[in-house]
Amino acid sequence: MEHVDHPEFDFVEESGGISEYRLKSNGLQVLLLTDASAPVATFMVTYRVGSRNETGGLTGATHFLEHLMFKGSRRFNKDNGKTVFNVLQRLGAQVNATTWFDRTNYYESIPSDHLSLAIEIEADRMRGALLRESDVASEKTVILNELDRGENEPVRKLFHSVWSSAFVAHPYHHPTIGWRSDVENTTADALREFYDTYYWPNNAAASVIGDFDPMEALSLVATHFGSIEPSPSEIPEVYTVEPLQRGERRVVVRQEGQLGSVMVAFKQPPAHHDDVVALDLLSVVLALGKSSRLYRQLIDSGQATHVFSSASFLRDPGLFYVFAMLSPDVEAEVVEDIIWNELSAVASDGVKRSELSRALNQLTAQQAYGRDGSFAVASQLNEAIAAGDWKLYARALDRARAVTVADIQRVATLYCTGDQMTVGYYLPYGPGVSRNGLPPKEQTV
Repeated sequence: MEHVDHPEFDFVEESGGISEYRLKSNGLQVLLLTDASAPVATFMVTYRVGSRNETGGLTGATHFLEHLMFKGSRRFNKDNGKTVFNVLQRLGAQVNATTWFDRTNYYESIPSDHLSLAIEIEADRMRGALLRESDVASEKTVILNELDRGENEPVRKLFHSVWSSAFVAHPYHHPTIGWRSDVENTTADALREFYDTYYWPNNAAASVIGDFDPMEALSLVATHFGSIEPSPSEIPEVYTVEPLQRGERRVVVRQEGQLGSVMVAFKQPPAHHDDVVALDLLSVVLALGKSSRLYRQLIDSGQATHVFSSASFLRDPGLFYVFAMLSPDVEAEVVEDIIWNELSAVASDGVKRSELSRALNQLTAQQAYGRDGSFAVASQLNEAIAAGDWKLYARALDRARAVTVADIQRVATLYCTGDQMTVGYYLPYGPGVSRNGLPPKEQTV
C-alpha cells in the first residue's frame, strides 16, 4: 500500500503492503493495510502488556483488566445505556479482547462506514476506563469461575504445569489468568495502578485492516487518540532472564478424566531469532497432517488419538513442544519414547528435502488461510506486534523459504536436548484407579 502524507503522523516504513505510522503527539504506532474485497474493517489495539509484565501478587492483572475494559469508560458505560457491547453489536460488529503472555488486544470487526465508532470507543477506554469497585467485585466472581473451569480441563492444566515447571524465574512461569490467590485478593486500587502503568498510546499499536481510505483512517485516529498524553514515566522493562536449565524436569498432573496425555517441551529462542522459523518447520514435519512423522508413528499405530507440535512465537525465549493425547490403555512412557526417538532421528539423520518442501507448502497454505478476512490478518499481525516487530508477520514466508534441511537438523540437535527438556504427563484417575495412579488397595472387613 502506498503511504500517505498526513500532517499529524510520521510515516515510518512499509512492508508486505502494510504501512507504519507514528502519531506525533503521543507516539501511538498505527499500521494500515487496505483490502476492498468486502465492506468491512477491523480496528485492533494491541497493548504491549501481558502476563509477562506481572509480578507476584499481581498475576492475572492483565486478564482482569481485559474484563473491566468492557464494564465501562467515560463515554461508554451502562449508566448512559451505551456499553461497548450494546453500541457495537446493534451494528452487527464482532467485538472482543484476548490476553496472552506478551500482549492484550481489543478489537472490532465492523461495517466500514462505522469505523469511526470503533476508533472512538478504543480511544475512550485507553485512558478513560472506570475500573469501579463494584465491577471489580462482580468480575472477580466471573474470573474465578473461568479459572476453575480451566483447572478442570486436563489439557489446559497440563500446559500450564509444563510452562510453570520449565520457567522458574521468568514471568512466563505465571498462567495468563493468574494464580487463584492473586485473583482472589486483587483490588481496584492495584488494578488502577497497573492500568496507569501500561495503558498508554506509546505502549500500544493500532491496526486498521480492510476496506477504508488511509487518509480518512489516519484523520479519525488523530481526532480520537491525538489528545491523549503519552505515559508520564518510562514503561517498565522486563529484565528477568531465565537461568540456563541444567537438567530434565518432570511434572505429573492427576485428576479425573478418561484419556491421558504427554507434553515434551524444550527451551527455544524468541520470535525474532531465525532458528524459531526452522523450529516451526520442524513442528510441521513432525506433527501436521497424515504424512507427518508422528502422525504415522502415533496415530496410525494406535498409540495416540491426537498429536500436534508447535514453536512459541514470543518476545522472550519460550518453548518448542510436542503434545500427544493417549489412546486407551497406552502408557505415557511409550508415547514419550516415540516422540524422543523421532526427535533424535531428526538430530542424527536430518529430514528429507521432500519433507521440507511439503512443510513449506503447508505453511504457505496456513498463511493464505490466515489472511482470509480483515480480522484474520489483524489477529496474526497482533502476535507479531506482541513479539516485538510487526514485520515478523509481513516477512514470515520469506523467512521460512530461507530455511534449509541442514537448519532443521541443526535446531533439533541444538535445542531438543535432555538438559533443556521439560516433560509433563496427564494421568487420569477414575473407576479402578486411585488419586495416586495406582489400583486401590483391597479393603478387609
